[in-house]
Amino acid sequence: MMSSAAMEHLLARAERVLARLEAVLPAASAAPDWDAGIAFRWRKRSGAGFLQVVRHTANIGLPDLHHIGPQKEQIERNTRQFVHGAPANNVLLTGARGTGKSSLIKACLTEFAAQGLRLIEVDKADLADLPDIVELVATRHERFIIFCDDLSFEEGEAGYKALKVALDGSIAAASDNVLIYATSNRRHLLPEKMSDNASYRHTEDGDLHPGETVEEKISLSERFGLWISFYPFGQDDYLGIVAHWLRSFGCDEAQIADARQEALRWALQRGSRSGRVAWQFAKDYAGQWKERDHVGNSKSE
Repeated sequence: MMSSAAMEHLLARAERVLARLEAVLPAASAAPDWDAGIAFRWRKRSGAGFLQVVRHTANIGLPDLHHIGPQKEQIERNTRQFVHGAPANNVLLTGARGTGKSSLIKACLTEFAAQGLRLIEVDKADLADLPDIVELVATRHERFIIFCDDLSFEEGEAGYKALKVALDGSIAAASDNVLIYATSNRRHLLPEKMSDNASYRHTEDGDLHPGETVEEKISLSERFGLWISFYPFGQDDYLGIVAHWLRSFGCDEAQIADARQEALRWALQRGSRSGRVAWQFAKDYAGQWKERDHVGNSKSE
């Protein structure tokens, strides 16, 4: 029979082992202050994930987004259905860079935040934590969009499988207060190679069927119920977006007309007439104009 001294020694050793294990194991995900904001980021610290409140969200609304009317109508309708508790789809927004994909998602947050919509931004590297995030918000009354921006994968990345399971493939039912919205410059999310064409096969009746490699590359995209495509802007569309943002910065119509050629040169230098380039030009032009006005007023005083 073990003596009391030996028992105490054994218990002390067990406590030291448990203390070391607790230091190594990640802590349980802590819930944030849900009332502190309408948007959150998933962060990792010492192996533990947690939701960090975004104190200052992008101040952009749906009326600020021009020349993407059909895309705006689709995602606004889907998001409204979701907020109201009706069936809604996960969304993949793909296409030309700088055309408003991520801005459209942020604008939906602005539009529906008062009705309980919340946004959780998750980096591609942390997609394996999606089950933990869903579990953390499953009992909340708010409606959560998990936002993955500029999403693409290379062969064999772990986040690819995790996202497939989260979208449609887990034995557990998806929480009805969570949707996934993702943006990408390419529709199939995995790099496509010339060698993929060799995997296609012909059947006796002449049908063409993709092989396993191609099937794998398109299977993730197919799990998004709604695909929304974006296209490059023409010159008139680009100038219209420039004019909108210049007005928002206080420029009058004469100044907007004077800015036309400079705006076109700005786009030519960057090789793009995107909405992002228009926004950047408007900030630069309006900033210079306001600075000249400030300097002129200072000299007159």
